[in-house]
Amino acid sequence: MLYLHDVWVNWFEGEENGYSVCHFHEWRREDAIELLDQVPLLYITEELFDYIENDMHDLPKALLDTVYKRAYMRKGQERSVLDYACVVTDGNEILAVDTIGYQIPIRKSRLIPRQEQLVYDMIQNTKPQSYQYEGKDYQKEYHILSMEPELIYGLTRRERQLKQLLMMGLDQLRTTNNPKEMRYWLTEWDPKSYPFNRFMHEDKVWESLYNGVQQGWSVAHEDLCAKLIKGQPFLEKMWEIENGQEQNASK
Repeated sequence: MLYLHDVWVNWFEGEENGYSVCHFHEWRREDAIELLDQVPLLYITEELFDYIENDMHDLPKALLDTVYKRAYMRKGQERSVLDYACVVTDGNEILAVDTIGYQIPIRKSRLIPRQEQLVYDMIQNTKPQSYQYEGKDYQKEYHILSMEPELIYGLTRRERQLKQLLMMGLDQLRTTNNPKEMRYWLTEWDPKSYPFNRFMHEDKVWESLYNGVQQGWSVAHEDLCAKLIKGQPFLEKMWEIENGQEQNASK
């Protein structure tokens, strides 16, 4: 079995989409970086890598058995064993995962560039391992709280976070399903729609708003997000965290 040593990881917990697991150039000083003293390296198929990177389903039992208690984390002088942790690669992308004792990849991290190059060097003369797993024919479904990658690609870490925050606000708006509210927010987003959105069916109002904000990220998106989440403490706190990070980065 192949092993990596002294691997720096920046765990992103509960992220089902790979685009939310930030690459090294987007790591922040405030992130809780940890050191894996030793971790097994598995070269796997592209299909299985995508399944692990972009979802939160059970990992193949054979894979879990292979890596069981073979990874160690170091904090200061303390060295502790991790039940199911490993680094996986399909030869193109690389991901560290830790199930924190479960069977699903709860925590995911990218590696630093030097260690990524080491992974590519180590698998150069090997072939990917094939594991049987129940979700082999599974097709991922995207939705308002788990956006299609093409709606996210090209955005910065802050923009991705704020866009997800905007979608959370929109999801609550849709759940409440108040036609007057939806017309109000469509007017906020697209003032030119005001003369006629009063006569639109509520489903059409929602579609116009949702379809309008899906693409890209702009000052208009940010303004709408700030207004939409106002008065919702949890969402406001997330907004403050992201904008605080931006201020820290500019210092």
